[in-house]
Amino acid sequence: MPTIQNHSARRDVHGEVIDCHDGCLRFFGGSYFLYGTAYGDSDGFTPANRYVVYASPNLKDWIPRGDLLAAPLPGVSYRPYVVRRPCDGRYVLWFNWYPELWEGRFGVAVSDTPEGPFEVVDEAVEVSQPEPGDHNVAVGADGTGWLIYTSIPDRGQGDHGMSVERLSGDLCSSTGENSGFLDFQVEAPSLFEHAGSWWALFGNTCCFCPEGAGARLYRAQHPLGPWAFVRDINRDDDGGVIVAGQQTDVAPLPGGVLLFMADRWGSRGDGVKGHDLQHWEPLALDDRGVPRRLQNLPEASW
Repeated sequence: MPTIQNHSARRDVHGEVIDCHDGCLRFFGGSYFLYGTAYGDSDGFTPANRYVVYASPNLKDWIPRGDLLAAPLPGVSYRPYVVRRPCDGRYVLWFNWYPELWEGRFGVAVSDTPEGPFEVVDEAVEVSQPEPGDHNVAVGADGTGWLIYTSIPDRGQGDHGMSVERLSGDLCSSTGENSGFLDFQVEAPSLFEHAGSWWALFGNTCCFCPEGAGARLYRAQHPLGPWAFVRDINRDDDGGVIVAGQQTDVAPLPGGVLLFMADRWGSRGDGVKGHDLQHWEPLALDDRGVPRRLQNLPEASW
């Protein structure tokens, strides 16, 4: 049974602070893989950002496995998300990058192993909504892949519109089938299938904000909708943020655990951005399987 602590920086097996943000946690082949962006001692808006991966047998002992991309692209990179492709067992990485800020694109890369290196197969995937930003990727029980993402431009209803899109069979492109917008002025999404429904979770725009953001929960019977708002699981009765973090993933783990993950921007004690903490907390579910509000647990076990 793993015990997760949230009050200090996680370290790898060499004692180094884990610099791995705005990505995801996955369980592949009996091991855990933590994917994210390494920021080092920067402000986060530079081409020095790198995609990295750590591996662990138990969520405690983290082994650094190096850079994800065999050949990084020349721009500013964020948010690496990896899924396993059902048709052939290969691993597909979707990432958000900007040749120039803020000319957003999605790149896709493929690897034979979850650690990489991943080879880029498309630097600018065509999707339905323009100027893409934050995103996440999920594969359903039927093997269909889905992309949830923010489109940054304002179309009169607000900017940063969130929608869901069906992926091709190889998970490397979009079919163009889109849900339409769930909400606006939101970012940092996750998408997962649970208890016979699909769930989307995202919060108000909060780029690197230390105060944290809400986490609005939506539910649908199908990823293309219709979607219905359920609750904000990261706000209390007075509207205050519960966990001072910005969501980055909800990771489905063995035993039916749904692990909420958030970056606590500005929480580093030494001034190094790459040392900002992450908050990990298993979602508590009600008797209908609906996620409850977060509890801001200093430690969590399951």
